[in-house]
Amino acid sequence: MPNILAFAGSTRTDSYNKRVVAVAAEAARAAGAEVEVIDLRDFPMPLLDEDEERANGKPPAALALKAKMAASDGFLISSPEYNGGITGVLKNTLDWVSRPDEGDAPRSMPAFQGKTVVLMSASPGGLGGLRALFHVRDILSGVGCVVLPQQVAVSAAYKEFDEDGAMKADGFRPRIEALGTTLAEYLTRHA
Repeated sequence: MPNILAFAGSTRTDSYNKRVVAVAAEAARAAGAEVEVIDLRDFPMPLLDEDEERANGKPPAALALKAKMAASDGFLISSPEYNGGITGVLKNTLDWVSRPDEGDAPRSMPAFQGKTVVLMSASPGGLGGLRALFHVRDILSGVGCVVLPQQVAVSAAYKEFDEDGAMKADGFRPRIEALGTTLAEYLTRHA
């Protein structure tokens, strides 16, 4: 059974990206994967500062998240777009988790290498956060992840959810569900 970690690159309570990744996670579970959805708000980290790291070590949240990521087979990630790029919280998280620990093989990144990733985004804008996905794809590919080509950018995200916050059945929902299914099936085939 594949083990997937799912999260959004946002800490906002009512984030569209948190809602979207939850839909993909539900579909991955239905396709036979074990999925843990986490909130980056639960893993607070200061801005990466190597002098601070040298003096005080890694923040406990970075160590905990690195362990979760290393134990996963793949990731479902929904990234908001801020000013045409990746969010600060997501970039800082990826930077901290990529930092080597004592005992790591040289140049290894156990939280990332060989992990399979599916990306999505949601935005009130017309492009749905698409520009950020290019940045996230480049970063994750650079640290050793296999980023599948399937991705979805949910435009006008405020129209995609009902008054209870659930994603509507029409519109983008089937495409988001397909992302979760795709990752679960890919990991099952390539286990």
